[in-house]
Order: sequence, then structure tokens, then C-alpha cells
Amino acid sequence: MKRRQKKWRKYPVYLVIGILAFSCKTEKSKTGPEKEATEEVVADTENWIYLFDGTTTEGWRGYNMDSLPPGWTIKDKVLTFDTELGLEQDYTGGKDILYGAEEFENFELYIEWKLPEGGNSGIFYHVKEGYDGPYVVAPEYQLIDDENYASIHDLTEYNLSLGYTDKPEELKPLQQTGADYAMHPPDPNKVLNPVGEWNSSKIVFTPERVEHWLNGKMILSFVPWDEAWNEKKNSDKWKNSPDYGKFKSGYIALQDHASPIWFRNIKIKKL
Repeated sequence: MKRRQKKWRKYPVYLVIGILAFSCKTEKSKTGPEKEATEEVVADTENWIYLFDGTTTEGWRGYNMDSLPPGWTIKDKVLTFDTELGLEQDYTGGKDILYGAEEFENFELYIEWKLPEGGNSGIFYHVKEGYDGPYVVAPEYQLIDDENYASIHDLTEYNLSLGYTDKPEELKPLQQTGADYAMHPPDPNKVLNPVGEWNSSKIVFTPERVEHWLNGKMILSFVPWDEAWNEKKNSDKWKNSPDYGKFKSGYIALQDHASPIWFRNIKIKKL
């Protein structure tokens, strides 16, 4: 009985020591990586510059303008282009807008957006002013209602002018959401949320590689200014636009294309 009592007295001690050792090890392994990950997230967050945070349009103005054109407003913390508001005003100028507080060279741009049925817009970068519009000079990440646009808008004449003689009434891959407009088509297997639902887009630009992302997946990539890029630029829509895509830095801009559009959570990180 005494031996059993002696062993029984020691067992809880060993058990307690083992539990404490395991707890310390677990706590160490738990807090170490999590702490490092948290620090990385914090550091990464600090690198983002918010171009629109849902509270103000400070920094934004019309292309070739000093103020925002009519129609652009904030509704429910969303940057909104309201065509009804715009049409109520005596205004005939362009309504594309840009973030004019700073130009960007190499960057990662993130933006969330949604369109109505038949909607059309775009995201421009390396924008320079003094032209008829951003599209003349700046590459565009296309935003459009892939499913319904061609059934609402007649594309035949426009596509024939570009040399599309086969089914010119259709929306072509170079014109679809996520395309580097009229230059590089997106992955045909991309995931595009239906009209009225939010999508997220990302553009990563460096001189070595450009990437377009849609809803968390990369849908195209290309090398800017290489031989293949110049061949594309000089053979299609931009052959008569000598300054298209040539600038190494510029503004971020958003396109009015005569339809409502909604943007939120617009942020950029310099690379």
C-alpha cells in the first residue's frame, strides 16, 4: 500500500509537468507564427494608399478638369456614377474621372465594382491629360456586362470598323471584362459575378510583367513594350494612336460609358 501511495503521489507531479511543458510548447508554436503573420499583415496594410475609402472624393476630378463632373457622387459609401443625376444638368463635357493627387509608376491596384445590365466602364492607368480622353493614351482594364451588352447595344458598325467581319454583332474577347482592352483577351474560364453583384479586380504593373486579376484569380498577363506588345499596338485599334501605352507613369482613372457604375475599396500599393 505504501508503494502504491508513493507512486500515486508522484504521478500527478509528472502529469502536471507534462501538461505544463506541452502547454508552453503549444503556446510558443501558436503565438510565434501568428505574431509574425499579424506583423506582416499590419506592414502590408500600411503600404496601401486608399484612393477611395467610402467617405470622400478628395483627390478625384474630371479628366482635363479641376473638379468632378456631374453624376459622380458617394452613395452608401460607394463611389457612384449616376447618369440620371448627370442628365439633369446642362453639361456636355466628358465624365471620365481620375485620381489627380499623385501619379503612379509600378503598382498593385485593387478595386471592387459592379455594373447594371448592359453596363460598361473601365479602369485606366498611366493616364496623361491633354488628350480627347484617357482611352487614347492609357491602357484599360475593361469592365462590361459580358452576358447582355451585345443584346442591348448594337456593336455591328463599331466592330466592322475594327475589321471584325465574322459575327460583328458579338462582343469580342478583347472587349470583355478583364481584357487589356483591344490588346490582350482574358481567360475564357474566368469567374465573373452576375450584374448587380460585386466583383473585385486587381492590376499589377511592372516593366517585366503586367497582370490582370478578377475575383481572386489571374486572368491574363503580358510583357509591356516588348516586340509582341508593339506588334499588337500597331495592328489594331491603336495603330493611329501614337501615344497609346507609351508612358511609364501616370494617373489612375475610371471611365464613364453612359451607364451607372459603382466602385468601392479603391487602393493602390507602390512596387
